[in-house]
Amino acid sequence: MDSDERRFSTTLAGGGYDPPSSSLAGTTPVNIRGEPIADLSKTGGWIAALFIFGNETAERMAYFGLSVNMVIFMFKVMHRPFAASAGAVNTFLGISQASSVLGGFLADAYLGRYWTIAGFTTLYLLGLVALTLSATLPALVPSQAGCDKLAMLLGACAPAATWQTAYLETALYVTALGAAGIRPCVSSFGADQFDERDHGYARRLDRFFNLFYLAVTAGAVAAFTAVVYVQMHHGWAAAFGMLALAMGASNAVFFAGTPLYRHRVPGGSPLTRVAQVLIAAFRKRNAAFDSGAFVGLYELPGAKSAIRGSAKIEHTDDFTCLDKAALRLDGDLSCVEEEEEEPDPWRLCTVTQVEEVKILLRLLPVPACTVMLSVVLTEFLTLSVQQAYTLNTTLSSLHLPVTCMPVFPCLAIFVILALYYRTFVPLARRVTGHPRGASQLQRVGLGLFFSVLSVAWAGVFERYRRGYAVDHGYLGLFLSPMPGLSAYWLLIQYCLIGVAEVFCLVALLEFLYQEAPDAMRSVGSAYAAVAGGLGCFVASAINSAVDAATGNVEEGRPSWLAQNINVGRFDYFYWLLAVLSTINLLVFVFFAKRYKYRVRPDDQATATTKQ
Repeated sequence: MDSDERRFSTTLAGGGYDPPSSSLAGTTPVNIRGEPIADLSKTGGWIAALFIFGNETAERMAYFGLSVNMVIFMFKVMHRPFAASAGAVNTFLGISQASSVLGGFLADAYLGRYWTIAGFTTLYLLGLVALTLSATLPALVPSQAGCDKLAMLLGACAPAATWQTAYLETALYVTALGAAGIRPCVSSFGADQFDERDHGYARRLDRFFNLFYLAVTAGAVAAFTAVVYVQMHHGWAAAFGMLALAMGASNAVFFAGTPLYRHRVPGGSPLTRVAQVLIAAFRKRNAAFDSGAFVGLYELPGAKSAIRGSAKIEHTDDFTCLDKAALRLDGDLSCVEEEEEEPDPWRLCTVTQVEEVKILLRLLPVPACTVMLSVVLTEFLTLSVQQAYTLNTTLSSLHLPVTCMPVFPCLAIFVILALYYRTFVPLARRVTGHPRGASQLQRVGLGLFFSVLSVAWAGVFERYRRGYAVDHGYLGLFLSPMPGLSAYWLLIQYCLIGVAEVFCLVALLEFLYQEAPDAMRSVGSAYAAVAGGLGCFVASAINSAVDAATGNVEEGRPSWLAQNINVGRFDYFYWLLAVLSTINLLVFVFFAKRYKYRVRPDDQATATTKQ
């Protein structure tokens, strides 16, 4: 055998060549005790998924309810400066997403997705109860005596004691930790309820992730409407208590579905396996594939993988330097009574273990390119509300509070998801020939394109809005609504960003779940959450950089992001985001064109049925 052929052969522990019989076969679901399920028809499917949808709706309701109300609570009740309040909440949002890799790691390594959700959702509930107490008990907040609107603006209200602030932030970050543990596991656990060996699995998975995002949106709508209404009419304690009750009810629903759930066996620490591959490859960095001592690439014999909860993965040609971790040389395995002993995993890894690391590396650019979408979403959450304060929010006899404006992207998502299979899929199928209208990466790219349109339009409208304010004498009245200019012009940018979310984020969740290694699917799903968290931090960094570069107090030059929106240049800032988003889209197209699907979604069900 010449060197090229030897390089890509797979040598088994018992000798001979036996590639994985199928990379599509998946793993067998088990019950909560880790035992194979005798009758799969009595578990999983859409009924089990409904219990999981309920948990996600309540979690999103709590998450968005806090993101909308906590800044105002800290400013009005805790008497913290507005900038400090916004910074604390942005940190909460960032941590709750960026630390999602912790929940994904625990689920894939030790606990499994069910027990990870069960533990962290209980922690989430405890955090919400603690926040409700902070809004209920006068001892946990500073004195409100003599704190009217003028005193609040002047910063003359009684400050919170150090221990009161510490209590509130502890409760807030306990809630963030609870969200971090839930987020990467819920979508993966819901997808686990469908058997990947069934015909039509890909179609069911596609519909599941669309309905999952519908549940996310339902929670957001409830936060932007019902929670805001309760807060305005019944106070902070009632609003936070409503979130705690919703989370408590969702926990009860989630646990009620326990007998129906299908589970996947945890595969052990994914970080340890990644470290083993990197160290083993480094140790054999000087070994050659064409040396006389080279035997082949190491893999276990038979159908089972060395990694619990994972099917074998076929060898690929990417990242060839990592193949040296599986490079078997003479002496790596010693025979004892015709049976080969277990190799040292820090010196010799299986092909499947090496391919796990390769897959994680190949996946990385896709969620990385969605960070910019998260930046746009974060900016819209604050900047568009500031725009709405200067506009007329009355439509006929309906007067909508400004804090309810973020509900419109959610309504756009509802409409788009309702029409998705009846309009987009048939039309796109004629163009692409894809059975579901577009591939996962095509949908991600389409979402990024719509995000560019959303910020470009936002810049155009903001230029018109600012000009209108200057021409009609509202230059200094940045908190006074202009009766002649409707806030409903913002619906265009809201609808565009809603379309971007549907196409990009839904497809991203589906893509990461289906392409991630079997024993790393929670970690793969955590990629999306981490990208969202990074978006919050990147947005803060961009804001700080723009504020420092464009404003000069000594020269009397206001920043683009001046507190007086009529003096600032939000239009320039939006166009800057449009340019950055366009560059990001081009980078995504570059990587997407070079990506090769590990499992083609269209062929998966057919291939598994034939086998």
